[in-house]
Amino acid sequence: MEARLTGIVPRRIGAVTLDRLGEEPVVLLQGPRSVGKSTLLRRLAGDTGARLLDLDDVATRDAVASDPATFVGGPEPVCIDEYQHVPLVLDAIKAELNRDGRPGRFILTGSARHESLPAAAQALTGRLHRLPVYPLSQGEISRIDEGLLARLFRNEAGKLAGRTSGSAREQYVERIVAGGFPIPLTRATAAGRSRWFDDYVRLTLERDVRELARVEQAAVLPTLLEGLAGQTGQVLNLARASQALNISERTADNYLRLLEAVFLVYRLPAWGTTLSSRAAARPKIHVVDSGVAARLLRLSPGKLAQRDPTALTELGHLLETFVVGELMKQASWLDGVAGVGHWRTRDGDEVDLVVERDDGDVVAFEVKAAQRIDGRALAPLRKLRDAVGPAFIAGVALYLGAQSYRAEDRLHAMPVDQLWMA
Repeated sequence: MEARLTGIVPRRIGAVTLDRLGEEPVVLLQGPRSVGKSTLLRRLAGDTGARLLDLDDVATRDAVASDPATFVGGPEPVCIDEYQHVPLVLDAIKAELNRDGRPGRFILTGSARHESLPAAAQALTGRLHRLPVYPLSQGEISRIDEGLLARLFRNEAGKLAGRTSGSAREQYVERIVAGGFPIPLTRATAAGRSRWFDDYVRLTLERDVRELARVEQAAVLPTLLEGLAGQTGQVLNLARASQALNISERTADNYLRLLEAVFLVYRLPAWGTTLSSRAAARPKIHVVDSGVAARLLRLSPGKLAQRDPTALTELGHLLETFVVGELMKQASWLDGVAGVGHWRTRDGDEVDLVVERDDGDVVAFEVKAAQRIDGRALAPLRKLRDAVGPAFIAGVALYLGAQSYRAEDRLHAMPVDQLWMA
């Protein structure tokens, strides 16, 4: 696969950030390392005339740590990159906001979840607005202003009927394995991309996790991460992961929280547990990027292209992680998203992603690594539609076939690549 990325990619979350700055004193952009937060912050600093403090730079970090109040004062906006290196800066920001709490004062970036930093937990309660920064979306990579989720909430699914796919199965596999991190997308060889993924995971575990907590059994972290990658796109089975490592389930959960804190994995919560007593409550686990997941599992495009049962199962799980990730990115750009999750009944019916808006409207997705959609594939979406009622706007089965069409009332089949079509 040739390099798929050249030049700096405009990020959709940038416009969202500028919009939120009109109302919020502090906006925090948080997400994985090497996802492009620093590049985005530099562009935002230029757009707003802000000062930029890079706390990844050791000299700047030491200066800010010695006297944070000097660096956060003044009327102009201040951008602080990787603020978690000096959590004390949040106290200085709080003091500054006590004097001048106007919107648009600070933009922060962080590569650790805000709530995972003990000193940061309460400093800016009520004054800090968090926005997730994910790996590049497929639309951003292709310079296409995609918006399937927004169109579905506008009740425009019918307008998409009849559109055809421009992607072959092999092209989907290449996109899944490549993922959305900018640097590996610039590399022209599979070996170069694999080296980057390996170094990324190793450095994140060795540096970022240990900055957050003292891990007594740090040697198990890579193996735990690989085990969780083997569960990506599936209901989390923490007992199985802990037994494989001969550690307690409580210890495994603590380590999982650290992996979540540095954005290597995330738990997708169960949705609709108040909707029905038959809804299951266990979360699903997803690796934050399908390229990272594929590398952790040593799954190359050649392996995933095989038609044996093992390869087909692995492709199905990776495809789900890939699609859910794309939809989570689109959700992060929208106002009024109340929550996301998966829906699973105790009978085994499952909808892979449900997105709910503040007004109660619901859009749902099922992901299938198949060339066609039959009535059985639509059954979980049909059950969810009937359970939700009029608030159910659309259910979409995303698959590897060629045609978009309306299957029945508010249920649609669409090729996966409609996610990144204009």
